[in-house]
Amino acid sequence: MPAFSPAEIHILFEQAFNLADVEALTALYEPSAVLVIDGTEVIGRESIRKSFESLVAPGGRMTLETRAVVASDLGLAVLHGGWMIESRMGTGSESATRGLSTEVVRKQPDGTWLFVIDSPYTPPLHR
Repeated sequence: MPAFSPAEIHILFEQAFNLADVEALTALYEPSAVLVIDGTEVIGRESIRKSFESLVAPGGRMTLETRAVVASDLGLAVLHGGWMIESRMGTGSESATRGLSTEVVRKQPDGTWLFVIDSPYTPPLHR
Protein backbone atom coordinates (compact mmCIF):
# COMPACT_ATOMS: atom_id res chain seq x y z
CA MET A 1 0.00 0.00 0.00
CA PRO A 2 1.57 3.33 -0.99
CA ALA A 3 1.70 6.56 1.00
CA PHE A 4 -0.47 9.33 -0.47
CA SER A 5 0.81 11.99 1.95
CA PRO A 6 4.17 12.51 3.64
CA ALA A 7 2.87 11.62 7.12
CA GLU A 8 1.20 8.45 5.84
CA ILE A 9 4.61 6.93 5.14
CA HIS A 10 5.19 6.73 8.92
CA ILE A 11 1.94 4.78 9.35
CA LEU A 12 2.92 2.34 6.61
CA PHE A 13 6.44 1.97 8.02
CA GLU A 14 5.10 1.16 11.49
CA GLN A 15 2.64 -1.40 10.10
CA ALA A 16 5.24 -3.14 7.94
CA PHE A 17 7.78 -3.19 10.77
CA ASN A 18 5.27 -4.73 13.18
CA LEU A 19 4.46 -7.42 10.60
CA ALA A 20 8.21 -8.01 10.03
CA ASP A 21 7.42 -7.43 6.32
CA VAL A 22 10.82 -6.59 4.84
CA GLU A 23 9.45 -6.29 1.31
CA ALA A 24 6.79 -3.78 2.36
CA LEU A 25 9.41 -1.74 4.25
CA THR A 26 11.76 -1.75 1.28
CA ALA A 27 8.97 -0.65 -1.07
CA LEU A 28 8.74 2.63 0.88
CA TYR A 29 12.18 3.72 -0.42
CA GLU A 30 13.26 5.19 -3.74
CA PRO A 31 15.67 2.99 -5.72
CA SER A 32 18.69 5.16 -4.75
CA ALA A 33 17.52 6.08 -1.24
CA VAL A 34 19.86 6.40 1.73
CA LEU A 35 19.19 4.77 5.11
CA VAL A 36 21.56 5.58 7.97
CA ILE A 37 22.25 2.58 10.21
CA ASP A 38 24.69 2.88 13.10
CA GLY A 39 26.22 5.96 11.48
CA THR A 40 26.76 4.19 8.15
CA GLU A 41 24.94 5.15 4.97
CA VAL A 42 23.21 2.21 3.31
CA ILE A 43 22.52 3.22 -0.28
CA GLY A 44 20.02 1.68 -2.67
CA ARG A 45 16.88 -0.33 -2.24
CA GLU A 46 18.60 -3.73 -2.42
CA SER A 47 21.12 -2.81 0.30
CA ILE A 48 18.32 -1.35 2.41
CA ARG A 49 16.33 -4.58 2.03
CA LYS A 50 19.33 -6.63 3.21
CA SER A 51 19.73 -4.33 6.21
CA PHE A 52 16.09 -4.73 7.18
CA GLU A 53 16.43 -8.52 6.99
CA SER A 54 18.80 -8.39 9.95
CA LEU A 55 17.11 -5.48 11.78
CA VAL A 56 13.48 -6.54 11.73
CA ALA A 57 12.79 -9.40 14.06
CA PRO A 58 9.47 -11.10 14.58
CA GLY A 59 8.05 -10.10 17.93
CA GLY A 60 9.49 -6.58 17.87
CA ARG A 61 6.81 -3.90 18.20
CA MET A 62 7.29 -0.35 16.95
CA THR A 63 5.32 2.74 17.73
CA LEU A 64 6.02 5.72 15.50
CA GLU A 65 4.55 9.17 16.08
CA THR A 66 4.91 11.85 13.42
CA ARG A 67 6.06 14.96 15.28
CA ALA A 68 6.50 17.37 12.36
CA VAL A 69 6.11 17.55 8.60
CA VAL A 70 7.56 20.39 6.54
CA ALA A 71 6.50 20.12 2.90
CA SER A 72 7.45 22.21 -0.11
CA ASP A 73 5.69 22.89 -3.38
CA LEU A 74 8.64 21.14 -5.03
CA GLY A 75 7.39 17.71 -3.99
CA LEU A 76 9.76 17.26 -1.06
CA ALA A 77 9.01 16.99 2.64
CA VAL A 78 11.02 16.60 5.82
CA LEU A 79 9.51 14.46 8.57
CA HIS A 80 10.46 14.06 12.21
CA GLY A 81 9.17 11.06 14.11
CA GLY A 82 9.44 9.87 17.66
CA TRP A 83 9.74 6.10 17.75
CA MET A 84 10.09 3.22 20.19
CA ILE A 85 10.81 -0.43 19.51
CA GLU A 86 9.93 -2.91 22.21
CA SER A 87 11.39 -6.37 21.90
CA ARG A 88 10.91 -9.48 23.95
CA MET A 89 13.98 -11.24 25.19
CA GLY A 90 14.17 -15.02 25.37
CA THR A 91 13.93 -14.75 29.16
CA GLY A 92 10.45 -13.22 29.04
CA SER A 93 11.73 -9.74 29.81
CA GLU A 94 11.34 -6.78 27.48
CA SER A 95 13.70 -4.09 26.30
CA ALA A 96 12.97 -0.83 24.49
CA THR A 97 14.94 1.38 22.14
CA ARG A 98 13.82 4.95 21.45
CA GLY A 99 14.81 7.64 19.03
CA LEU A 100 13.86 10.67 17.00
CA SER A 101 14.07 10.22 13.24
CA THR A 102 14.56 12.71 10.44
CA GLU A 103 13.52 11.73 6.92
CA VAL A 104 13.23 13.31 3.51
CA VAL A 105 10.44 12.02 1.29
CA ARG A 106 9.68 12.85 -2.32
CA LYS A 107 6.42 12.86 -4.21
CA GLN A 108 6.51 10.40 -7.09
CA PRO A 109 4.97 10.95 -10.55
CA ASP A 110 2.00 8.74 -9.54
CA GLY A 111 1.27 10.97 -6.50
CA THR A 112 2.69 8.61 -3.86
CA TRP A 113 5.55 9.43 -1.49
CA LEU A 114 8.80 7.51 -0.92
CA PHE A 115 11.79 7.92 1.37
CA VAL A 116 14.86 9.57 -0.17
CA ILE A 117 16.83 9.83 3.09
CA ASP A 118 15.99 8.06 6.34
CA SER A 119 18.04 8.82 9.44
CA PRO A 120 16.49 7.04 12.45
CA TYR A 121 18.71 8.79 15.02
CA THR A 122 18.56 12.56 14.92
CA PRO A 123 21.63 13.88 16.77
CA PRO A 124 20.88 15.76 19.99
CA LEU A 125 21.37 19.51 20.14
CA HIS A 126 24.69 20.58 21.63
CA ARG A 127 24.83 23.93 23.39
